[in-house]
Amino acid sequence: MQATRLTLMCHARTVAQKLARFPTDEPLEMDWQSARGARSSQFKLPPKLLCGPELRARQTAELFGSTVEVVAALRDCDFGRWSGVRINDLQQAEPELLQSWLADPNSAPHGGESMAQVTERVDAWLSTLEAAPGHVVAVTHPFIIRAALTTVLRSSAFNLIDVEPLSAIELRFNGCWRLRLPGTDPEGTL
Repeated sequence: MQATRLTLMCHARTVAQKLARFPTDEPLEMDWQSARGARSSQFKLPPKLLCGPELRARQTAELFGSTVEVVAALRDCDFGRWSGVRINDLQQAEPELLQSWLADPNSAPHGGESMAQVTERVDAWLSTLEAAPGHVVAVTHPFIIRAALTTVLRSSAFNLIDVEPLSAIELRFNGCWRLRLPGTDPEGTL
């Protein structure tokens, strides 16, 4: 049986990330239109390309190919009333609420999703891929990638994972999910 290969790709940088703001449905900071398809040769064979519904995820996905399926489960966390708010401003205005949200995965003081809810959503989506062999590239958000990693690694280290723009994580399913860190040596030898 062929394994499922899942490459989770973080969307490219946005102005909100640069300003340390909780995201809205903002566009990419880069001129993505002139770079459309620029990364399509990154993979040996064309993968199935998925992305979250947000503009930044759709624009980034177009860097990798023109046939993209939008998947609701890959949407970013709903940050509720904190959407668009600078993290530094929140630390000054509501430090206890921010700390509670960071410390308790079930907390959602912003009125949106808790980290536990995001993780449950991503876990359910991962289970749909277990019977889908082949390579899937999913362009999504740092929170979704963090949730996938904590699910696969059976860890509670959600807030200890940093995901940079355009970073990629590879997961494989062949009876169980495994984290795979691909090397940079094209021949497989040093």
